[in-house]
Amino acid sequence: MVLEQIYQHCLNKPKTEETFPFNQDTLVFKVCGKMYALLPLDKWEAGDASITLKCNPEFALQLRDNYDCIVGAYHMNKTHWNTIYLKDNQVSIKTLLELIDHSYDLVISKLPKKLKATITL
Repeated sequence: MVLEQIYQHCLNKPKTEETFPFNQDTLVFKVCGKMYALLPLDKWEAGDASITLKCNPEFALQLRDNYDCIVGAYHMNKTHWNTIYLKDNQVSIKTLLELIDHSYDLVISKLPKKLKATITL
């Protein structure tokens, strides 16, 4: 159920597209061609659900201090990316969706004005 909620939440965001740029197992959500969420579907199927999201650097550190299940993202810039492991349900679905929103908004904030203008929130 959580995977479906995440999937629908991301797809409902303006200008979002789902892609598989790395392999057939890693679902990546992008806005205007920029990544904001990564889901390793093979790990979800194996019972090791996680999501990697972009995050403000100070907020990223705060989240890592407050949650054992949030760590710097593997193969990503750990200053700007967190991986949230969902196995132990430490992070509520409400908080998870807020973190997705934060990631999406952060990516939008860094877009050129011309691209920002095409997004209707």
